[in-house]
Formats: sequence, structure tokens, C-alpha cells
Amino acid sequence: MKSLHLATADDLPKLLPMVAGFHAEMEFGTDAEHHRAAIQPLLDGSPHGAIWLIGPRRAPVGYIAITFGWSLEFGGLDAIVDEIYIRPAVRGRGMGGEAVHGIAMALKDAGVRALHLEVDREDDKAQTFYARNKFKARDGYIFMSRVL
Repeated sequence: MKSLHLATADDLPKLLPMVAGFHAEMEFGTDAEHHRAAIQPLLDGSPHGAIWLIGPRRAPVGYIAITFGWSLEFGGLDAIVDEIYIRPAVRGRGMGGEAVHGIAMALKDAGVRALHLEVDREDDKAQTFYARNKFKARDGYIFMSRVL
């Protein structure tokens, strides 16, 4: 897919402001040091995940961060859409959906068995977006976390 580019260490200056924008929008309360520490290993080739730039490589309009795990239930490698962000000025043009579809197809071709994500229960707009992109809530399940 032409609009997705695997991010490398050279892309850190492009990613940092977008990650800061997303974290501010979501009210995560993270800072620049946190962003850099979270991004850098993925850009350096960590097997635990990767980040793709959305749009032109020179001037991306967003990013999608994917992390990897293993699922006995799904029979192998699975992945989580950890973050997806499109700059507010260009939202609503289909780039996010195109990115999710492109990533899903690439991951499927690479042997990933399931793609998961977490969405705010109160965010109807995000839930509609993900439903349009073939994600379904799993009846009887909730995503739970334990911060360590």
C-alpha cells in the first residue's frame, strides 16, 4: 500500500509531534521523554511491534502503531492496534480506514491470526469507525489492564 511506510529511526522527528498530539487529545498525561522511550525501540527493530507512517513519507498525516503477541485461542501470532492517529485537519477523508485495512491485509499475509484493539466505551464515533473496518466487540469479554 503506497500510503503506509514502515517507520525507521530517521522518522522519529516526524513521529514525536504526532504522538504528542494523540496523547494530548486522549489526555494520557505523558511527556516527551515517555514518547521517545516508547517509540525508539520500535523504530530500532524491536520484534514486539512496529510503527507505520500514514500518507506521504516526507510529510505523514498520521501513524499506526502495532504490537505483537501470541494467542493460544487464535492459534498463533496476534497483534494489537496500540495507537492510530490522523492529524485533525485531514480526518474524515478515509485515510484511517485505508491504513487499518492495509495493515490488516499485510499482517494476515505475514501469518498474524487476529488483530485486536481497545476503544473507549463512550466513543461512539471511534466504535463506528472500527465496526466499519470489520472489528467486532467480543460478547462476554472486556479488555482489562494491570499497570506494572
